[in-house]
Amino acid sequence: MTEKSEYGKKVLVAGATGKTGSWVVRRLLHHGVPVRVFVRSEEKARSMFGDAVEVAIGKIQDAESIARAVSGCDAVISALGSSSVSGEASPSEVDRDGAIRLMDEAAKAGVRHFAMVSSIAVTKWYHPLNLFGGVLSMKHAAEEHLRKIFASEGRTHTIIRPGGLRDGEPLQHRLHVEQGDHLWNGWMNRSDVAELAVLSLWVEKAANKTFEVIIEAPEPQQSLAGYFDKLS
Repeated sequence: MTEKSEYGKKVLVAGATGKTGSWVVRRLLHHGVPVRVFVRSEEKARSMFGDAVEVAIGKIQDAESIARAVSGCDAVISALGSSSVSGEASPSEVDRDGAIRLMDEAAKAGVRHFAMVSSIAVTKWYHPLNLFGGVLSMKHAAEEHLRKIFASEGRTHTIIRPGGLRDGEPLQHRLHVEQGDHLWNGWMNRSDVAELAVLSLWVEKAANKTFEVIIEAPEPQQSLAGYFDKLS
């Protein structure tokens, strides 16, 4: 397992009580990084993380609560994900509008780095996944916005496009990374997606990179940082 980092600045995690977001929180804590979570339910957050994190309550539709949540944070990791075709949990509300709102408020607050969990095939409107409320198109719109506002004036971003998400312990697989959205399918452990997002906070070669990643083969890893060396 990797050693604790020296990154001591506070990070906000959006979507923290989701399956991927909870792994983001765990990997941040593993590396000794101070964490604030942005959630709807403090009770649920406390049941998952106890007193190991700060809790900011609010909805992704509310800019004011987002502004309070990002205040004082150096970075944001977004693991937002829709869970319904319509309503407040839909792709348009969460994956596009909610994510963009989070980016805008983070930029206003002086957040230095923004890491986003997206998806492979995000540029392919004809992919079967897009039948779920246009989720890929919504994520792609958010990506474009992030690249526009978090690649200048001292701000950076990292966009991770994983394959199909599954559970499993981190650092147990050799990974395959590509750029240009050529991958059609493949699997990825949520824990490794989380680890890559966390590493992007301090690995310089992660700055302003967008990449796809899937599992290549079972093979324990000492660190995932080297995968950023493969990116152009």
